[in-house]
Amino acid sequence: MVAEVLQHLRPVAGEVAIDCTLGGGGHALAILERLQPGGRLIALDVDPIELPRTEARLRVAGFDRDAFVAHRANFSALAPVMAAEGVEAADVILADLGVSSMQHDSPERGFSFRGVGPLDMRMDPSHGETAAQLIARLDEASLTALLTTNADEPNAMVIAGILKRELPDTTHALTRLVRMGLTAALPELPKADVKMSVRRTLQALRITVNDEFASLEGLLAGLPPCLAPGGRVVIMTFHSGEDRRVKKAFQAGLRAGIYGAIADQVVRSTKDETFANRRASSAKLRWAVRAQR
Repeated sequence: MVAEVLQHLRPVAGEVAIDCTLGGGGHALAILERLQPGGRLIALDVDPIELPRTEARLRVAGFDRDAFVAHRANFSALAPVMAAEGVEAADVILADLGVSSMQHDSPERGFSFRGVGPLDMRMDPSHGETAAQLIARLDEASLTALLTTNADEPNAMVIAGILKRELPDTTHALTRLVRMGLTAALPELPKADVKMSVRRTLQALRITVNDEFASLEGLLAGLPPCLAPGGRVVIMTFHSGEDRRVKKAFQAGLRAGIYGAIADQVVRSTKDETFANRRASSAKLRWAVRAQR
């Protein structure tokens, strides 16, 4: 959704932009090209593996430290990072909350059921407990609540029981256990629904492992002072729990006069992009503009 991001951020030469989730740098590159000459982009990413790779690619693309700087930090630390760079307020802020393609396509990171890897799912592999450790630590009731709260999983109780009995430690084992366990417990459940339950289970575990909702709420609470008057923000979400939080925060900001305008409805990827990239099908983009005062 690069075109949609640019449409609503409207970056122009000389402005200061923040990319809260650098990832592979696709959005950052497109924004940087429009900030020149004289503009600057500050990027954040918590992933210690992908961050230096992306930074190196953007340096090769011709952007020096005057134009682009990267910080290893969670986006909830937006204000401290801006202060460290001597920036009081930004004209443009972007947060793309999805798992990056590099993370998703690396089996050793444990984010996807498509490969065989450890059931890890940490954005920062040097910090915190893995998804396997989380499953082992929680009791069945807590695991049921996690699946319900973080992914709206309708079969949370059944899945929690399966996972607690078997304690999977690889993505392949979890996928197999949930698929076979649900099929046995609920034989009338369509295969498509079973597959979605596998996806939702992985999603719910990833959200908890990385404390994603707390980080998002921290970003939303601290966002308005980080935007200059008339500044534009775009947040892209990939599941309902994230989108609800962004929608409510933007609506509350509009009522309070903090934002002058917000998206009336979510912006989605085009049919062509969705066809070419299935991961774009779940993306929801919301935008807001800081009030001119």
